[in-house]
Amino acid sequence: MPVPDHELLAELLAGIPDPRGRRGVRHPVGALIAVAVCAVLAGARGFTAIGEWARDAGSAALERLGLERGRVDESTLRRLFARLDADRLDAALGAWALARTALVEGRRVIAIDGKTLRGARGGGSSAPHLVSALAHGSGAVLGQVAVGEKSNEIPAARDLLQLLDLDGVVVTMDALHTQHDTATLVTGAGGDYVLTVKANQKSLYAQLKALPWASIPAVTKTVRGHGRRVTRTIKAVDVPAWIEFSGAVQVAQLRRTVTRKDRRTVEIVYLVTSADAATVPPAALAAWVQSAGALRSGSCGECLGQISAAADTDQCD
Repeated sequence: MPVPDHELLAELLAGIPDPRGRRGVRHPVGALIAVAVCAVLAGARGFTAIGEWARDAGSAALERLGLERGRVDESTLRRLFARLDADRLDAALGAWALARTALVEGRRVIAIDGKTLRGARGGGSSAPHLVSALAHGSGAVLGQVAVGEKSNEIPAARDLLQLLDLDGVVVTMDALHTQHDTATLVTGAGGDYVLTVKANQKSLYAQLKALPWASIPAVTKTVRGHGRRVTRTIKAVDVPAWIEFSGAVQVAQLRRTVTRKDRRTVEIVYLVTSADAATVPPAALAAWVQSAGALRSGSCGECLGQISAAADTDQCD
């Protein structure tokens, strides 16, 4: 049965464990988080702003979010977010966002992307670096995992993938994550991958570059706008027997030519994917890669992460 967005959000947030003691609790944890989510979506970037939004929202709006016992003050929200399980919050917001994502070429597509969390640095420490799962088409954050100080994005991305429902999903990742174990994890969970191959994978890159691309038919698309012309050409073939990569079914060459004021630049990248050519033609591969490049940072989940990180300080205000 279809569920209104606000009801689904409230239901998911209600499942987050309440870190507060039972004595003196006036508002459900899910309702308080829902108020914070709505305030952040409305532009709030700190607890003072969230409290002001809650005061101005009115009793009818607060009741729809589950806040039935009057308004909430800033200090209540600050104390809650200081103790809240951030991983469970990420999971709940990711599940809500996933339910609202659009299809790209008939498939749900997720991009794995690393980024530094802006505005969350404090106490002399550097800002946390996160690996996030982003929905193609909207950029909504479906989940995120922090990268350890003595680690890198590769194991963090695998941890994140294991938290997601990948059945029938396409996962796009940049060249850093073109790893056998990562590819196996995606296909083992019922998904498909599209991975970029660059010089960090020297042997695989050389093999792909040496293929007879000149004799392979191409699919080309040209778009014009913002004073430039962009032509994307993709060629794809079944993976040759001598190229060994976990679960690979197709390989592709993607050429992007940008012309601006008679100046032309050309970029060529290679792709390896577990998607079958019978169901995923070259044009679909190109669309998935293009939408991955169009994703932009910034989300409700990122803002709430900043607020949670600064919950016991005045940095957020």
